[in-house]
Amino acid sequence: MAEAIAELEKIVSDELGKSSISWADAPLRAGADSADLPDWYRELQDEAWKTFMSLADPGRRDEAWRFANLKLTKFSGLQLATAVDAAQAQTLVERSVAGAKSSAHLVFANNVLLTQDGEDLPEGVICLPMNEALLHHGDKVRESFLQEDAQLGGAKFAALHAAGTLSGVFVYVPDGVKVDGPVEVFHWMGGKERVILPHTLIVSAEGAEISVIDHYQSIDEDAAGLSIGMTDIVAGKNSKVNYVALQRLSVSDRQVQIGSSQVGEGAAVKTALVNLGAAWVRNENISRMMAAGSRSDMLALNLATSSDEIDQRTLQLHEVEHTESDLFYKNALYGQARTIFDGLIVVGKGAHHTDAFQTCRNLLNSDDAEASSMPGLQIDADQVRCSHGSTAGPIDPEQLFYCSARGIPAQAARKLISFGFLHDVIDRLDGDDIKEVVNRELEKAFAAMGE
Repeated sequence: MAEAIAELEKIVSDELGKSSISWADAPLRAGADSADLPDWYRELQDEAWKTFMSLADPGRRDEAWRFANLKLTKFSGLQLATAVDAAQAQTLVERSVAGAKSSAHLVFANNVLLTQDGEDLPEGVICLPMNEALLHHGDKVRESFLQEDAQLGGAKFAALHAAGTLSGVFVYVPDGVKVDGPVEVFHWMGGKERVILPHTLIVSAEGAEISVIDHYQSIDEDAAGLSIGMTDIVAGKNSKVNYVALQRLSVSDRQVQIGSSQVGEGAAVKTALVNLGAAWVRNENISRMMAAGSRSDMLALNLATSSDEIDQRTLQLHEVEHTESDLFYKNALYGQARTIFDGLIVVGKGAHHTDAFQTCRNLLNSDDAEASSMPGLQIDADQVRCSHGSTAGPIDPEQLFYCSARGIPAQAARKLISFGFLHDVIDRLDGDDIKEVVNRELEKAFAAMGE
């Protein structure tokens, strides 16, 4: 009997480990590739496709997918999103409203660039669509492009992304240059079960400063599309990078967003994930503190409604002495929404005098909402200050009573309190222009909820 049970378990395990559905039969590339693309990029694409085909779907035995609804990770017959027509393109450009202080403005729809404006950028700054950057600045792109492995569970998504023809931008800021106003990039997605593959690569040289906002929005309300985006940030000595991924996709869409930061000596990188839509979101973020004085701030603001699932996995990796990191995630949940947080702080051997903090807080506005958190520490050094923690609970009844006593209806009071709860993250962003953009989108999201 024991042998029979063991054999059955092996069969089940083998079946769970197999990729039972063919996500795509060929790389998601738009038409014939340009013959001018560098050889190293073509080789990278080919290797990525081989990796994609060799990897199994996320499975129940994968620790990196613990608590996740694996039904949402099943795909079949994925196709690259097709270009929009001229009239629709004009409409999308008009809807892509950037902040008043933006230094550059680019609009993509279904992987195709519609418009770009970077006249206000300082001399020497490169801000180009990824395909143009590969053609004209291939060596600079190659140094930093996809240098970090997707080790938090999304390797199959990352491989499919890398094997495709990418949209997105390459931003390079030379020594000592400070860019006033953020670069804003809009990624529109539409078409039933179609895929976009946006990539953002930000490189700041010594003493440089730059801010970038990626907007993700839907063309159709019920197309059930998929965005597989990746972000690489490389911050040079004493530089400063601010990055925001602001997602307001439709309730039928899904998104995978994988990011990495490499923080140099005395540099500071602040990343913020703002999720205000989509039926399913998978965020993976790795931040590496690679030299003394480096600092990483990892922020997230999530509004989950209906039966949404927001799944976030993070790694704060301290490799040397005298480095800092601070993770601060906040989730407001309604209906049957679910959030998952799995974060790990790793203080490497000899990385003394490290300060590293990790906080995840969940506000539950429904008895059916669910928050699962798994914060963790791994410390192999001395003289460190590290903490991690997570909370989940409903709104304090006294706060609701306070609002009720002033004539504010219960539902409006919940929205008001939830807005303030999430606004703590906005307060930590750098730059009034960035705060204004995020605050505006958060107000829209709450207004769209109705009562």
